[in-house]
Amino acid sequence: MSFINYASREINCKIVYYGPGLCGKTTNLQYIYQKTAPDAKGKMISLATETERTLFFDFLPLALGEIRGFKTRFHLYTVPGQVFYDASRKLILKGVDGVVFVADSQEERIDANIESLENLRYNLNEQGYDLDKLPYVVQYNKRDLPHVMSVEELRRELNPTGVLDFEACATTGEGVFETLKAVAKLILMDLKKGR
Repeated sequence: MSFINYASREINCKIVYYGPGLCGKTTNLQYIYQKTAPDAKGKMISLATETERTLFFDFLPLALGEIRGFKTRFHLYTVPGQVFYDASRKLILKGVDGVVFVADSQEERIDANIESLENLRYNLNEQGYDLDKLPYVVQYNKRDLPHVMSVEELRRELNPTGVLDFEACATTGEGVFETLKAVAKLILMDLKKGR
């Protein structure tokens, strides 16, 4: 959960972008990083392997708003998409304040989306978290490609509880900041409740 640094008067919150391999998690963070003012962001750290664009995480502190005189700083992470890296996924989820599930809208990727969402729930439960009680939004990415499922079909399969969801194309930035703002707002609401 959020970490309070009294010396710098900052509340640090962790947002994890989760989803199947190559769904656009890294592309989301790269777009956000490129469009964020230099004085509002730290360094982006990316570790890549031969089989996955992001082995560990991308890191981006993003300052937004204040709560009780404290600045809020958001740290954005991606998890590796492949199940092979499950230990890394679990590690990255430790201390999470909010989750963005990035789904690949292509028809042929629905099974990978479902598997990744089930894996997210399982990994959170193992650490004592309940996805339904966390600030959580869904992003339907790659809406610009042919052979995408309708939003209604994606909602039925991936968002049965009806959390906030967004259509996106991370390569162009469509829906990227809307998704981030929504999860950040949910986290801030949680912090204000004193959770």
